Amino acid sequence: MPRTNIDSGMPGQAIASIEPPSELYGELFKDVQMQRVFPDSKTFPDAVAKDDPGTLVQRYRAENRQPDFDLSAFVKQNFVVSKPEENTYHSIPGQDVCSHIDALWTVLERRPDQANPRSSLLPLLHPYIVPGGRFGEIYYWDSYFTMLGLEESGRHDMALNMVRNFADLIDRHGHVPNGNRTYYLSRSQPPFFAGMVGLMAEKSDDPDAIYAEFLPAMNKEYSFWMAGADTLAPGNAYRRVVRLGNGAVLNRYWDDLDIPRDEAYREDVETAKAAGRPPEEVYRNLRAAAESGWDFSSRWLADGKTLSTIRTTELLPVDLSSLMFQLEKTLARASEAVGQTERANEFRNLAELRRAAIQRYLWDGKRGIFTDYVWREEKPSAAITGATFSPLLFGIATKPQAKRVAETIRTKLLKPGGLVTSPTATGQQWDAPNGWAPLQWIAIKSLQNYDQTKFAENIARDWMTKVINVYRNTGKLMEKYNVSDPAVTTGGGEYPNQDGFGWTNGVTAALMDRYRMQDSYTYAGTR
Repeated sequence: MPRTNIDSGMPGQAIASIEPPSELYGELFKDVQMQRVFPDSKTFPDAVAKDDPGTLVQRYRAENRQPDFDLSAFVKQNFVVSKPEENTYHSIPGQDVCSHIDALWTVLERRPDQANPRSSLLPLLHPYIVPGGRFGEIYYWDSYFTMLGLEESGRHDMALNMVRNFADLIDRHGHVPNGNRTYYLSRSQPPFFAGMVGLMAEKSDDPDAIYAEFLPAMNKEYSFWMAGADTLAPGNAYRRVVRLGNGAVLNRYWDDLDIPRDEAYREDVETAKAAGRPPEEVYRNLRAAAESGWDFSSRWLADGKTLSTIRTTELLPVDLSSLMFQLEKTLARASEAVGQTERANEFRNLAELRRAAIQRYLWDGKRGIFTDYVWREEKPSAAITGATFSPLLFGIATKPQAKRVAETIRTKLLKPGGLVTSPTATGQQWDAPNGWAPLQWIAIKSLQNYDQTKFAENIARDWMTKVINVYRNTGKLMEKYNVSDPAVTTGGGEYPNQDGFGWTNGVTAALMDRYRMQDSYTYAGTR
């Protein structure tokens, strides 16, 4: 990927660097991360330098030779460091959960950014909502589920601003980065932009105008995900595309870099050391899993349990393939909106080819699930995960397939608090015993699409009971929940559970409206 400075896109503002902190600060960055100056590896990449990065590097090289040099003191003296706990929101005792969510939007809102070459933040033109906790920037797939709640709260203006921010990021960088940080530019996240456009069109008095406005961005994002597909030979892969033996093309998660992630530098180095294989291979696969949003899960692990066996790029994920189908269908609809009938037909044909490939490669009839495909080994993955609902969400599955998925998930993933992400307990956050708001929403909507309404409602009510009970006891809406044990909140992953929390707020508000649930539980102020 290019390592140059680019215009911020904002008239009259300074040029913002797109080099990540690991490149700007070199040995200083590595030493801060490896010596654990901060408990959370994301803290330093998010710090703002008090001086020009080149000047700070020279200062570090001069001072760190001194026998009494204190690295922690050096960082404190030369950087402005923001810690998540400094931005903690204190809930109001007795406040119902819907009022709490409405109040949280203003806490999580960020105004348009000023470009700052000393910060890793990529400036955005319009206001936006961040998830909360350690996540003080916008995130791609999180934002779709956050937008569901913004619409319920009457904040259509904010939801539309967020879509326009994503369109601007695509225009500037060719894709939506994982988040608006320089260290996220080498990857994206699950492509929900088409879904966001569809949501805005659904809420608009002039849907064609919405599709027309965002058609250029959707075209450009499609080119990003499909780059190299036209010249790829069967049995080969390039970046995010794989051409299978029969000529069918499906997508995989990828990252354009094969070095440790800035925001998890020490953790990635330690994982690579334990792997016993080329570290660049491990780094690439860790980064690709971060692009999936499922960082991390047993679904990416060769042995199903050990992070150092990660092999994300060897899998064709069922959720990604389904989202690409939605993007093609939405591009067809948007092309029609501007009178490009021939182009619309091209995208419809591409979508039908993808539907056929999903049916052929990602449906496991023996187990009654849609699953990822290990493309080099030409076999389905052994993992059972909540991603199986994705073809149901977009109408790719047949009715008999949907019925079998529901039967399988009822026995494999259904728990007292909703759906667990996978049945495997690995200590990774996208595994048992955790459940996540976006996967509950996808499952519920998918089941409704295929007339499994009672099952969908049961999942929704079980999930909402878990969320509201935790809110009653803590005053917080969490990033993820332990859905297996009613007495436990959550656990697992690279960092502590976060509160806030954008997509939980969004899904909670949307489900409470859809099922007319009474918020009989209120936060009593207990700790």
